[in-house]
Amino acid sequence: MINGVNSVNPLNNVQNLRKTESSAKVDREYDSISVSDEAKEMAEAYYLEKVANETPDVRADRVAAVKEKLKDPNYLNDAVIKSAADKFLSAIGL
Repeated sequence: MINGVNSVNPLNNVQNLRKTESSAKVDREYDSISVSDEAKEMAEAYYLEKVANETPDVRADRVAAVKEKLKDPNYLNDAVIKSAADKFLSAIGL
């Protein structure tokens, strides 16, 4: 048997709480999220840092060799440009 203390019935508090919880309904059709421009920039910076950390170091010997080849004006022709473009697209997965 539960008796009231100071004329307060403890069962009323529990019953009122249950009514409130069951009557609160969520309308999911109107939920939305918005991301600030600052958060988008931070996410992009995080992604770029992650990619940079996963990318292998630059091979200076290869860079120097390509620079020497580029000094020759006859080096850049359609075949070289196509080959470079194909290698680039393959490297990024396209």
